Amino acid sequence: MAFRLEDRWVWDFWMVQEGARTHLFFLQAPKSLDDPNQRHWHVSIGHAVAEDLLHWTEVGTALRPALMSAWDDYTTWTGSVVRSPQGKWLMFYTGTSRAEEGVIQRIGVAASDDLHQWERLHDNPVLEADGTLYETLDRELWYEEACRDPWVFEDPDGDGWHMVFTAREAVGPGSGRGVIAHAVSKDLQHWSLRPPLFRSGLFGHMEVPQIFELEGRWYCLFCTGTTASADTQTPDSASTPVIGTHYLIADHPLGEWRLAAGDFLVGDALGRLYAGRVMCAQDGSLQFMAFLKNDQDGRFVGDLTDPMPVVVDGDGFLQVDASAYGIVKK
Repeated sequence: MAFRLEDRWVWDFWMVQEGARTHLFFLQAPKSLDDPNQRHWHVSIGHAVAEDLLHWTEVGTALRPALMSAWDDYTTWTGSVVRSPQGKWLMFYTGTSRAEEGVIQRIGVAASDDLHQWERLHDNPVLEADGTLYETLDRELWYEEACRDPWVFEDPDGDGWHMVFTAREAVGPGSGRGVIAHAVSKDLQHWSLRPPLFRSGLFGHMEVPQIFELEGRWYCLFCTGTTASADTQTPDSASTPVIGTHYLIADHPLGEWRLAAGDFLVGDALGRLYAGRVMCAQDGSLQFMAFLKNDQDGRFVGDLTDPMPVVVDGDGFLQVDASAYGIVKK
């Protein structure tokens, strides 16, 4: 496998390029917990580096939950890293608090000069759900207040910065409120909520979004599973529910976004691979990686895959051959 730790599970991850070196940040938790479902509550953000997306060297822990009482003293979850115009590296990440039993998610930011030593920039989060555009906690509708998985990118027309993240809109049937949520900023510090970039009514949540451009089109990856909605299928999917990574297509990163027709990009009924990301290899090719979620018997794995080439067909749809991991499209 491209990345596996003997004593820890690894799952959601994100990457950033620094010259010839790729920095990998990932969620990690000790296998000594025995129950992998407990990993979410004993988590930190790990860090590794490589120059080929294959041979990774672990370099330490980038960020842990706050030691003192704080909005992020329980968990530090999935995020993304960008470089500010001033040269600082900024990591946007998800946090929860012990006081709220981890059910209310917010987004914060830490800074680094070298991608190794990180310092929280604020005592408070930079973004949270508002109850108007995005649903706040209502246990009769959903089990958490979703505001997580920030993916930050620069506006292609030079108009500041955008953040897409996992949240649920504040209206509609409870099982279909999952959206690609949106916020904007001029300075990467002060963020304002905007209406969702995409809604469909099909998903309870659309996790770990990633927006990127390829050959003149824009794509937005997201992942979802059988617990996400009463129906996690796309209109064109087969009768068996699918767990994995799907995607949207648009001509501009602000939309209009449409759900890619047909099968998930990488998905199956077992949920072998989850939370897929794409990244550029040293040779310029686009590669797909995901974390190994379940084996063929449904047991949690907690490793990362090797990179798999991403191919664009003549109609602009993405293709990934994940047959090495038992996922074969019909």
